[in-house]
Amino acid sequence: MTRNKFELVDSIQFIKYMGSKTKILPSVISGIEDVYDGGFICDLFAGSGTLSGALGHQAPMISNDIQFYSTILSKAYLTDWNDLKISSVSILERAKNYFNEHYRDLVVEFQYPLNLNLDQFTELEKKNQSLIEKNFNNKWHLFTKYYSGTWWSAEQCAWIDSLRKVIEDFKENPAYNTMLSSLMYAMAYNSQGTGHYAQYRDAKTDSSMRDILIYRRKSLVEYFVRKLDSALVKLPKEPTNFNHKIYSLDYIDCLKRIRNSTIYADPPYCFVHYSRFYHAIETLSLYDYPKIQVKNGKVVKGRYREERHQSPFSIKSKVKGAFEDMFTIICANNCSLVLSYSNTGMISIDDLLLTAKSVFKAHIINVTSIDHQHMTMGRFNDRERNVKELVITVKAK
Repeated sequence: MTRNKFELVDSIQFIKYMGSKTKILPSVISGIEDVYDGGFICDLFAGSGTLSGALGHQAPMISNDIQFYSTILSKAYLTDWNDLKISSVSILERAKNYFNEHYRDLVVEFQYPLNLNLDQFTELEKKNQSLIEKNFNNKWHLFTKYYSGTWWSAEQCAWIDSLRKVIEDFKENPAYNTMLSSLMYAMAYNSQGTGHYAQYRDAKTDSSMRDILIYRRKSLVEYFVRKLDSALVKLPKEPTNFNHKIYSLDYIDCLKRIRNSTIYADPPYCFVHYSRFYHAIETLSLYDYPKIQVKNGKVVKGRYREERHQSPFSIKSKVKGAFEDMFTIICANNCSLVLSYSNTGMISIDDLLLTAKSVFKAHIINVTSIDHQHMTMGRFNDRERNVKELVITVKAK
């Protein structure tokens, strides 16, 4: 049988993402080529949408993730197109009007002047953070209220709200998701954190204060405009011919909808939950003024959403059962599987392969090993960690 071939497309990057598969994408695509017989390719845990960006113009995709922000990113890659009726100039003009009307006078009190000492900086941070107690009379104030003085300054948060408001005005535009994804990009590259939103940094020393001030004084607007301009150029000029499907479902619910397709599964490897690390862009996408987690009568430092998804793949007592359930449905629905997993995961590679063999009894299971540097995103002292990544393939009969 002739092996299917896919071109490795260099798609635009919108966010920094823990465990991103960009570096091992050639091996993942090679695994897909080995088992693909046409039809849909399902990215079951789509995350930042990397696979959709790589293959979305070559095959029909199903992009799924329980986190809603993933649907925005996937649509930017799969279904957005440029009708030439929108530009960063028109968005910025409207956003400036909203900002000037509602925030220009407010943010003057929360500026970071030159020659701050550490005590003055700390007090100014606390003043920014105190906006969570303020009552606002305009509708679009979620980030200014919830997140000022955390990953972003009050001024940066006011621009997030102003841009988010204007982007929503263009919700019917075919580049809507690209606009929103570009705002996620600006948030990521202006955040004083390490690339995720599990914790923001406190200034303990003059050195850490100076580093945080670099991000406090960045122009979030400039990053948004630059990313949107570059993304719009790359968008197709007409809608796609592929019947892509984008879901925000639990992995089991998604699998129950799919038959005779190729599944790519990249489940979480470690005990941390993505809903904690990326709650801020989930809130940006939903813009739903969520209840914030409270502990001992105080809003928690991370400003986490009270309702957050907990993946069984990140819970040691549940991970084996989660794999068994996934394998069983894939086998029953006559789908092929490409699975990437790490030797540092919540289940040992030996146990994972034994579980796969117990379900895919009469199938041929192939395993490819890749030495890979995994980004820790600041969770540990080392920025990168050498791991052995496995790509496991099972072809449907």
